[in-house]
Amino acid sequence: MKYQVKDKIAFLEQNLTQKRFKHSCNVARAAKQLAQRYGADQEQAYFAGLLHDICKEMPFEEQKRLMLAGNFAPDEAELHSKKLWHGIAGAYFIQSEFGVSDKSILNAVRFHTVGRPGMTLLEEIIYIADMISDERDYKGVTRMRKLANDDLQAAMCTALGDAIASVLKKDALVSRYTVEGYNSYLLRGIEPKRG
Repeated sequence: MKYQVKDKIAFLEQNLTQKRFKHSCNVARAAKQLAQRYGADQEQAYFAGLLHDICKEMPFEEQKRLMLAGNFAPDEAELHSKKLWHGIAGAYFIQSEFGVSDKSILNAVRFHTVGRPGMTLLEEIIYIADMISDERDYKGVTRMRKLANDDLQAAMCTALGDAIASVLKKDALVSRYTVEGYNSYLLRGIEPKRG
């Protein structure tokens, strides 16, 4: 297999907690299903889904080092929000340690927490797969799963709007990528689906 998935699964199993490993496998499966549904490369989606949280459980010091070492342009909010570091760190990690050069995969990992304007289909798939993976049980997940299967663009707009609202409730910094991403869907006439 061109992505050497078995090696990556073994790496994740050794370097993630059982809970995070299970989540990564679930996201990979959800990503593959969404890729099939929307005509994207299923192997690529599975691979990106598998690796999206590869740095999530690293110490913050290491995440910060990786985030700053790469060329993935964290914005001011991301630099000051430790919970957002793992996506940026993960993109650089898989580029430098695994030799992943596919920009689509790198961006899918990099932007899976914040989104951005002009997301590719693969980026949208990984963002949404992370939200609807089998073990997720937050309020509204059933609605999001249905929306993801019916209209990926509306699911993205809804998810980004929900993310902004959630961050604002916590009086935390909102990444400009998230705001600009949300606006980009609205400007194209794609509206969030509520209720």
